[in-house]
Amino acid sequence: MNQGHKPLVRNPIIRVGIIWAIQTIALIIMSFILRGLAIDSIGTAVVAAAVIGLLNALLWPILSYILLPFAVFTLGLLALVLNGIIIWLAGQFVSGFEVATLGTAIWTALGLTAINVIFSTLLTIDDDNSWYRNVVRRRAKRMARAEETDVPGILFLEIDGLARPVLEEAMRNGYAPVMASWLKDGSHKLIEWETDLSSQTSASQAGILHGNNNDIPAFRWYDRERKEVISSSDPDEVASLEQRHSDGKGLLANNGASRGNLLSGDATYVSVTASTMKDLSRLHMTDFYAYFVNPYNFARTLLLAIWDIFLEIRQFRKARREDIQPRLDRRHRGGKYPLLRVFTTVIMRELNVYTLIGDMYSGVPAAYATFVGYDEVAHHSGVESKDALDILRKLDEQFGRLANAAEQAPRPYHFVILSDHGQSGGATFLQRYGLNLQDLVQRLAKEYQVQAITETNEAWGHVNVFLTDTIKNDEKSGKTIGRVVKKSTVDGDVKLRPRDAEEEEVKEGAQILVLASGNLGLVYGTRLEKRATIEEIELVYPGMLEGLAQHEGVGFVMAHSEEHGPVVVGSNGRSYPAQDRVEGDDPLLGFGPNAGKHLLRYDAFKDAPDLYVNSFYNAQANEVAAFEELIGCHGGMGGYQTRPFVLYPSEFALENEHPVGAAAVYHQFKQWLVQLHGDNGAVDKR
Repeated sequence: MNQGHKPLVRNPIIRVGIIWAIQTIALIIMSFILRGLAIDSIGTAVVAAAVIGLLNALLWPILSYILLPFAVFTLGLLALVLNGIIIWLAGQFVSGFEVATLGTAIWTALGLTAINVIFSTLLTIDDDNSWYRNVVRRRAKRMARAEETDVPGILFLEIDGLARPVLEEAMRNGYAPVMASWLKDGSHKLIEWETDLSSQTSASQAGILHGNNNDIPAFRWYDRERKEVISSSDPDEVASLEQRHSDGKGLLANNGASRGNLLSGDATYVSVTASTMKDLSRLHMTDFYAYFVNPYNFARTLLLAIWDIFLEIRQFRKARREDIQPRLDRRHRGGKYPLLRVFTTVIMRELNVYTLIGDMYSGVPAAYATFVGYDEVAHHSGVESKDALDILRKLDEQFGRLANAAEQAPRPYHFVILSDHGQSGGATFLQRYGLNLQDLVQRLAKEYQVQAITETNEAWGHVNVFLTDTIKNDEKSGKTIGRVVKKSTVDGDVKLRPRDAEEEEVKEGAQILVLASGNLGLVYGTRLEKRATIEEIELVYPGMLEGLAQHEGVGFVMAHSEEHGPVVVGSNGRSYPAQDRVEGDDPLLGFGPNAGKHLLRYDAFKDAPDLYVNSFYNAQANEVAAFEELIGCHGGMGGYQTRPFVLYPSEFALENEHPVGAAAVYHQFKQWLVQLHGDNGAVDKR
């Protein structure tokens, strides 16, 4: 299986020699930068680098066993101090190598890590190959006795929010060389699939991981029976959603692993998976604590995080200076946003990769992991911006790292790369028209009180899931982290959020509720126990339906007619999907040949809104108008958001070259697993 870039240096002895040389050069460089670090000759630097390596090998296991609980409490800062202590000790043993203070040693440790990362990347020597993987391998063997087998496993790696056209352009422009090489050498093929109406993660992952995404009309919706807003960012609601959609035969049933996902696919092994945080029957592997067993991890992650914060600040200033349009203002890209971005682009990525390497070394037959960094940056910087593509490039490097690690696993591994949806770009509805969807509905229904919930805050949801999962399921680090976020914990769940975040509760007196999911809006009347028909809407809210449809920012509005079933209303015509007929201009023209079928299905959902409102789609400019303040969005129809991809091994048989709906992707993936592991529906039992 040719699955990735190979390191230029494969011989372990030569690799150690090169890393030794890099550390020697790094020490010499740091001696010119730091006043308290002195090296009298190149020979001394060579010896010092060797002694530091030996002290790490001998002392780190003992120091980490004693002190790492405190390192976790300090979020890894003590690990950096320990690295400094080891360098300071080397200064006591090596003549001509002087380290003035512990502070000097700590700065030296950071410098060595930074230089090591730069050189290792340039030389593609896979710097974590030996020490890091050996630690992970030993840990994996303790957790599960993996037996050697020729039966391949599959890693499903999801790039959240990446559309096929964007991926193809990224490959052409050098932003995804690993995936491009897989296509070029023929080991993989690329197809596009089509999302359902709700082109967002909860609907897509329910379909991909369980084969069933019924009754999920959007990222958030209104439950008429409970009179509550259901949000895909609420772990309790996601757990309930999975219980309703799972038949026990999910994609990862029978010893599969779920890493960083919204839903689990019935996986046995889980970590940072929203639906399973309170499910003690699963084998949780948060590994926040174990991540710091490697003395290199914290310093590397810290430096990558600092660099990413610097990039975000610089990129935002450049966008303002050059008046790049569309763009978001400081309220959405300033404040805590750079820290949230780092969590999705660096921390979650690094922990996912760390855990997936452990999965392979323990012989897990199938794993599914979500990488959310591209999606988060594209929301704020633009779908095809250099900012977002740079995140994709760094993730592509990690896929090569995983492919190289797979060579040492007890079984061969296939890699399937996919996205759960794409993103469509453009200035927001508010930016274009000076009013949001709530304002428009309020203008058309003046006598009624309208409430809106339009900010998704996905990044905060990822942070909360990660912290809650760690607290509940990582015995060593959970207590210490729990103390840090105690004030933001409710009933055991961490609920960090921005100060100005909208309350996701229906306010007393609200008669109309407006919810946003990208460029898809959902409008509910809260006074009725059931969905209002189009006849009732036109009677109670005269002019609102036509007023929405006539607005230039709206592509179509769908309501349910007692006589005709679903009715799609546009500015100059109506479509009747159940009757397969159109009056006047077809409002669904440009939204794809399956638009009517998707709307017909979503019209039957239990908690379908009174009105589905989809923004316009300008095919020439390839733009939509989000009802949220995001210049890259997904959730409805129009543009790249409905065009995700699957990059799969060429030897796999394909049932359909253009799957329609997330459930179709599940059936294809399930078929591949059955072909590899038997007809029990998923994977072999170890």
